[in-house]
Amino acid sequence: MHATSPAQPLTSSRTQNPLTGVAVIPGDKSISHRALMFGGLAVGETVITGLLEGEDVLNTAQAMRAMGAFIEKGSDGLWRCRGVGVGGLHEPSQILDMGNSGTSTRLLMGLVAGHNMTALFTGDASLIKRPMARVMKPLEMMGARFMSRDGGRLPLAMTGTDRILPIEYTLPVASAQVKSAILLAGLSARGVTSVIETKPTRDHSENMLRHFGVRVDVEDLDNGAQCVRVHGQQEMVGAHVTVPSDPSSAAFPAVAALLNAGSDIRLNNIGMNPRRTGVYQTLIDMGGDIRFENQRIQGGEPVADIIITGRHQLRGIDVPVERVPSMIDEFPILACAAACAEGITRMTGLEELRVKESDRLLMIAQGLSACGVKLEMGESDLTIYGTGTPPEGGVTIATALDHRIAMSFLVLGTVTRAPITVDDGSPIATSFPDFLPLMKKLGAHIS
Repeated sequence: MHATSPAQPLTSSRTQNPLTGVAVIPGDKSISHRALMFGGLAVGETVITGLLEGEDVLNTAQAMRAMGAFIEKGSDGLWRCRGVGVGGLHEPSQILDMGNSGTSTRLLMGLVAGHNMTALFTGDASLIKRPMARVMKPLEMMGARFMSRDGGRLPLAMTGTDRILPIEYTLPVASAQVKSAILLAGLSARGVTSVIETKPTRDHSENMLRHFGVRVDVEDLDNGAQCVRVHGQQEMVGAHVTVPSDPSSAAFPAVAALLNAGSDIRLNNIGMNPRRTGVYQTLIDMGGDIRFENQRIQGGEPVADIIITGRHQLRGIDVPVERVPSMIDEFPILACAAACAEGITRMTGLEELRVKESDRLLMIAQGLSACGVKLEMGESDLTIYGTGTPPEGGVTIATALDHRIAMSFLVLGTVTRAPITVDDGSPIATSFPDFLPLMKKLGAHIS
């Protein structure tokens, strides 16, 4: 959501009754981005069911169209892509405006790197603050060239090459986006491109590349590290992709149900990729009543139905640092749960939160402090002193155009003594356009 759009304040008030019902969570954002990109490359037709139609994903679709791919939504609700083949993208005649989406930007930079063309990227007031140098460095090693603002920030211009070089690169920070950008550039390279991860991250790119017929190898290394290799210059073949519901989006109504005593909700068809579900295990460790039913594989990804009951008081825990990559987007809502839990919750290894849509670590700490929560924040850690009762609330939270900060504090407002207002709820549309009607249907009071 661009800074020129009018702000849309939203206020959440304490619920009068438990939350109940079955909620339809939108499609997984990470998988939706990749389905459009890979469908735009693959030869033949790709049919996508359950695509998230949030602003971030629609910006990805528009960018792929600008580079020659055919992408449209049919009257049957299905999305269809006809791709141009690996190496077949065209130079866009317009600036690629990626809105709020860092995933789109970084992955598309990887695609552009393997083409002899120049592309210009920009985004909204939040995205232009986010660092791109972590992607630019390995892509420059492969042969791409960049001009950007200080610190490798948008707007930027990049020029790819049809002679992209395969590399072996060790990620300095755990980032599925950086890994994916390198692998996508490697699709056009002659030879094998390798990415070494000391802490394995989301593997949606690897799973979906295989689904489109690309050979991707994964080798386990010492101390839990792994090496991911993509074999370049393979043809991608159109496929049918069924997008599971987003586990990150599902975490918001899930926590709301846990915090509101007596609640009982069901979230169907949720993606259960083990590298995305750390928040659910953490909530279970805190005493949350969460059950998984009808577990199955769908489109190469595990899915399940989740039943959440507000039966038990949550308790504070030490969140295992090795779990952080599998729940990096869920720390805002987890922190709100911890604020209502009984006892101390300690979270460490959170440095990646500082370069998200906002400095999420700071935004969480400032927001909870304003609500009356006692906490301590370090450079990469957060300790929350829960009292077993909801905090006071009665404040307006600055969201810094961050959709997850907005949704987290609106969930917290369903249990605080006084209402919570977020200064701008419009960025929620980037990932969860139906958040308000869904929460209201379950029984929340948000206006």
